[in-house]
Amino acid sequence: MNRQKLSGVKDNFLQRRYGVRLGRRYVLAAASVVLFGVLGCSQINSDTSAMAQSRLPNSESPVQKKTVNPDTKLVNANNKFGFKLFSELLKNENGEKNVFVSPSSVAIALAMTYNGASGSTQKAMARTLELQGMNLLEINSSYAALKKLLENPDANVQLTIANSLWANQNTSFQSDFLKRNKDFYNAQVTSLNFQDAEAPNIINNWVKDNTQGKITKIVEQIQPDQVLFLINAIYFKGKWSNEFDKSQTATLPFYLASGQQKQHPMMSQDGDYRYQENDQFQAVSLPYGKDGKVSLYIFLPKQNSNLKTFYQSLNAENWENWMAQFRKREGSIRLPKFKTDYDVTLNDALKALGMGEAFSNQANFAGIGKNLAISQVKHKTFVEVNEEGTEAAAATSVAITLTSAAPPTEPFKMIVDRPFFCAIRDNQTGSVLFMGSIMEPQ
Repeated sequence: MNRQKLSGVKDNFLQRRYGVRLGRRYVLAAASVVLFGVLGCSQINSDTSAMAQSRLPNSESPVQKKTVNPDTKLVNANNKFGFKLFSELLKNENGEKNVFVSPSSVAIALAMTYNGASGSTQKAMARTLELQGMNLLEINSSYAALKKLLENPDANVQLTIANSLWANQNTSFQSDFLKRNKDFYNAQVTSLNFQDAEAPNIINNWVKDNTQGKITKIVEQIQPDQVLFLINAIYFKGKWSNEFDKSQTATLPFYLASGQQKQHPMMSQDGDYRYQENDQFQAVSLPYGKDGKVSLYIFLPKQNSNLKTFYQSLNAENWENWMAQFRKREGSIRLPKFKTDYDVTLNDALKALGMGEAFSNQANFAGIGKNLAISQVKHKTFVEVNEEGTEAAAATSVAITLTSAAPPTEPFKMIVDRPFFCAIRDNQTGSVLFMGSIMEPQ
């Protein structure tokens, strides 16, 4: 089938699926927001406008069989970027607070931004996002295919990805940039009067709707030189394949890194799990849904070790090796119910990863407009894990403004009563959707 026919099939598919607002509660959400400012004022093309109202896939539609193979280069790039970003954030926190991010959401938002980068700025972003060796068409096509694979992996696990672009009605943008984001990222393009006092509320309401109320505000106010927002939102609803029995939940000690202990609700369960153990850690995969295509992975350092030591070996290469070493084992798991939120500015982390030029006067986003540079990248998240499953949300705001110019066979026992690392992974594609460092469950 040629590309034109494929595009037509995709458009018809999206029109059918995105025609209904979804009202049911989601259990996992991530949102990324990209904000742009450009010089000059002229009317945006009317054919790039879209309804300002949020539209979500109809969860009642039957899950279609996945026939597209994931591009392992893109998945590997996203995971590598995600672990690098996570490592940089850990440096700033000094292991004293919970860290929880959505690397997939940040990567998608920056990939949409990448479509407007040129010259050395584009090269710097490619290095940071681990996209070297992939041309723009390959990157965009891979994201389009990955979206189809990730969405709705199981009857009891719903995952949807939505993108939108909010443009100042008095500003013009490169049509190719808008078209690529519409065609490959299915971005809804909306023309908006940024001088209207209600403009931030319109955008924030979209984010609120698309994170089921967990992220209520991503735009405090719109500055005079800010004229474009790109927003990515990821939603996930998943029940455990085997829910924890609430009657088995008991208040027991959790030991903090300081050596102190706190009494905390701990969930318990016995069964067969994908599990591995070595001198460093115990690790278990807790699947969602009937087929376990998505799992929560828990990595617990051994008693004679700690998370700081574990993080020294946490990278994309080791992660893939670890994923291959999980084996079915009988055992028991004790896991804290936990809830945490996280708020961080990503500027320093992204600069440390090689994107410094994108924040400077030398930034080149000619693919979008003139005289652009990133001014701030904000990331907010929320996560809650309980007996039924997982609830989480994340929002990332990127503001661009004007420039001046052989294991044992006996049953294992895993008691997660001290700081641990966790990640939510799509096992079908290998994409790491969320990852976190839980120092103290709340």
